[in-house]
Amino acid sequence: MRQFMLLALLAAYYVSCVSPVKSPYQQVLQHSRIRGRQHGPNVCAVQQVSGTNIKYFANCKQWYSRKVCGRPTIISYECCPGYERIPGEKGCPAALPLVNMYNTLGVVGATTTQLYSERSQLKREIEGPGSYTMFAPSNEAWAALPAEILDALVSNVNIELLNALHYHMVNKRLSSEDLRNGLVVPSMYLDLDLHVHHYPNGIITVNCARVIKTDHHATNGVVHVVDKVITAATNNIYQILENDDSLEKVQAAVAAAGLSTLLESEGQYTFFAPTNEAFEKIPKQTLNRILGDPEALKDLLNYHILKNLQCSEAIISGAPMETLHGTHLEVGCSDGGLTINGRSIIAQKDILATNGVVHFINELLIPDTAKTLSELAQNSLVSESFKLFRQAGLESYLSGKDAYTVIAPQNDVYQNSTPTVNNQMKNLLRDHIIKDRFLSRHLYHGQTLETISGKRLRVFVYRHALCIENACIAAHDMRGRFGTIFIAEKMLTPATGTVMDVLKADNHYSTLVGMIQKAGLTETFTRPGTYTIFAPTNEAFQALPAEERRKLTDNPAQLLDTLKYHMGEEILVSGGVNQFVRMPSMQGGKLEITLKNKVMFVNKVRVAQADIMATNGVIHAVNSVVRPLALRPTGIEDLGTVIHQEAAAFKPLLQLKKAGRRARRSLSR
Repeated sequence: MRQFMLLALLAAYYVSCVSPVKSPYQQVLQHSRIRGRQHGPNVCAVQQVSGTNIKYFANCKQWYSRKVCGRPTIISYECCPGYERIPGEKGCPAALPLVNMYNTLGVVGATTTQLYSERSQLKREIEGPGSYTMFAPSNEAWAALPAEILDALVSNVNIELLNALHYHMVNKRLSSEDLRNGLVVPSMYLDLDLHVHHYPNGIITVNCARVIKTDHHATNGVVHVVDKVITAATNNIYQILENDDSLEKVQAAVAAAGLSTLLESEGQYTFFAPTNEAFEKIPKQTLNRILGDPEALKDLLNYHILKNLQCSEAIISGAPMETLHGTHLEVGCSDGGLTINGRSIIAQKDILATNGVVHFINELLIPDTAKTLSELAQNSLVSESFKLFRQAGLESYLSGKDAYTVIAPQNDVYQNSTPTVNNQMKNLLRDHIIKDRFLSRHLYHGQTLETISGKRLRVFVYRHALCIENACIAAHDMRGRFGTIFIAEKMLTPATGTVMDVLKADNHYSTLVGMIQKAGLTETFTRPGTYTIFAPTNEAFQALPAEERRKLTDNPAQLLDTLKYHMGEEILVSGGVNQFVRMPSMQGGKLEITLKNKVMFVNKVRVAQADIMATNGVIHAVNSVVRPLALRPTGIEDLGTVIHQEAAAFKPLLQLKKAGRRARRSLSR
């Protein structure tokens, strides 16, 4: 048994590590063979798009989705390339007979190409000795040609038709393995180039015509059937823009942005070229702003250019594709054809250039980096917040050219009600706009950010969260031309006073305020610091047994320890708690803080109101006095005694920590 397992492992190692890597097409073909093997040898599973004659070998993703460009497919089983059926035998056991290229055209069903080869006197050449590759248009490809073009070819068979067929040929044998992505090979007509692309999904194109049948070998070459009559690429991308009146505006924009040299140079680009109509759809103010801003204009145009050549025939499902702008476009397809970011905006496709391909689009694609903050927020997760900013008269900060960062609560915050924009709300909204432009990844713990109203907002960095005051922000910024939007999970509430100021201003904490004063902690919570206070309300103290309250107030040491057990020396807002956090209290014991369904708990006590911000800390209101979990009393035991005992246990550790801090400070000097 062990020997069998060892052999199996060695075989798997050989297949994965030693055997040569197959091309994407060969991998898809192999998958089709695996899916078809139950029907006999050399049978391949083929997916046919419903209602059409369009077929694909089944790759893994399409096999399970049973869709191509959103349309359902029908599975059929056919002979793999190079094999044929024998009556009475299962599968396709026989290899196709090896005949010359002319006869092979008939074998693969390219009978129109075979007919035109005879008429143009090409038959003699492809019947004789040699080693050729022919990309033979299917019968449907010839039928799809406009009548005037086909008539022009057929009426001059000895020149035009022969030249056209020679352009489909290469003077050497090229199998599918040789058809590498980006291959440029001279044709047999004036050495004009043929552009081959071999995509990761296994699709191969030649001048954007899809190879639908591959590797039909002949005695004097190999035949690949393509789904279009191939046309020559003679102009670069910029020349295509210059020569088409419907692209006059984008050509002018390309020249103004200094990108004409790029689109004239060698490369393999895809340009989604906006038509004049696309420019006319943009509000004049927005368009003029972008056209007059060199950086925004360059960003806009680079957002229309893919780094790699992408023919429409190679797209059978959506995929993100990187642009020269550095961001991605979601390029896909649907019943209506090619789509960009889910929209069917392609007016004309697959205009092949010597350095790429051009697809005409009837909408302008504006990247975030070419938008003002106001434009950036339209139809986004923060559109409701920006309505409030406008109502507050803050539009000039959102649409101007000065640098700002906006903390914008997401739309869900207003699910139950939208706040009234009164004077108080206007002031609060001004505190959501920060002077200067920031990126969240550059913020650091303890940093302060100045708002347009002059307030200073603190940054808190936690293991799983980044928060500004009480509002934690999403991981991804929205970056506009002049500013940034941070998406917040709640409205921000800046601090209005110290911990003592906040507690004294609210009668719910009058008992706690009296105890803090009695314990001598007033000065502590008045001066600068970073405290977290789990503040028991009057209700929490009233819930204690009368005897326990008396002992607590009569014993200064126990009172001090009890209060300190509710306090930490670091600021922890509720958004900084992922699921579970242990925070040392000022008394020395640990507080266990959890978050369940967006509700905060401390030592299993529910926080009644979280994130009351102070200039030197944060207050979380609790309606129960917090007890230690580890030393939780089994009955109604004296609270102060329990906490006091725990404090005594932690005092040696606290002394060690303080000594360590003093030593580090002395070394730093």
